Amino acid sequence: MSGLQQFLAFAQTARCGSFAAAARDLGQAPSTLAKSVARLEVQLGVKLFHRTTRQVSLTPDGERLYRRCERVLAEVDDLQAEAAGSRALPSGTIRIDAPIAYGRRTLMPLLARLLHQHPQLQLDLRLQDAYADLVRDGLDVAIRIGVLQDSRLVARRFDWQQLVFVASPGYLQAHGTPQRIEDLSGHATVVFRMPSSGRLRPWQLREGRRVVELHPAHRVQVNDGDGMVAAALQGLGLIQIPDYMVADALAAGQLVEVLADKRPPPMPISAVLPSARMVPPRVRLLLESLQRLREGRDA
Repeated sequence: MSGLQQFLAFAQTARCGSFAAAARDLGQAPSTLAKSVARLEVQLGVKLFHRTTRQVSLTPDGERLYRRCERVLAEVDDLQAEAAGSRALPSGTIRIDAPIAYGRRTLMPLLARLLHQHPQLQLDLRLQDAYADLVRDGLDVAIRIGVLQDSRLVARRFDWQQLVFVASPGYLQAHGTPQRIEDLSGHATVVFRMPSSGRLRPWQLREGRRVVELHPAHRVQVNDGDGMVAAALQGLGLIQIPDYMVADALAAGQLVEVLADKRPPPMPISAVLPSARMVPPRVRLLLESLQRLREGRDA
């Protein structure tokens, strides 16, 4: 088992990004962990990490090994659970990356139910609007919104996001309610700066069978969805925002949807995995719960 321990030390260091953090998780001294990884590098004849005084990062060889280690170690966990007769009781830490607003409003209630139902589970939820690297960051699942660009990853669609145009009643009373796409050019706007790229997200509207994109003149740009909602509530102009972020404000009459007949097609929301092989029970449980969320949307 000494060889397996070396791979475990390597995988945990890759997840944590430092020997010190990995050593705390494994209950070892950082020097012991570093020596174990160094011996593995000598045995394999490759350099697995770029090292600095504060952190480590995977080399290309390290990334390839880490992908395989995660599958093998997950299978070992699965075998141990099955041998212990607890296969039906998923355990361990689910490491998830998700967009901030969707994670807070939709994902967190689902995850809370899972933790209440399965006391053996632990949660490492990382909320950010920039894309994470699943392998480098040691993630089990990433939640991605929109069409996926990386074909190397395994994606399972489970939900969708509908974009809506909204403004405050006071703003619309003062400036009028747009009835056509052409009317938008005369309105104040608040636009979204995408954290993942720094670019401004264009507005999308359905015109007959076509989807058109607009790059409106704007006075305000915000890189956070809740910040955009706050700007709209203050009467700063029109915003295009996911419907779940303004559902409460719409129900309370604090915001009003406009151009409802111009809504663009829904954007897919997917659970992304590094590999479809050797999926541990805790991740299968999460995927099944996400699928039930989608089925609830379809009902």
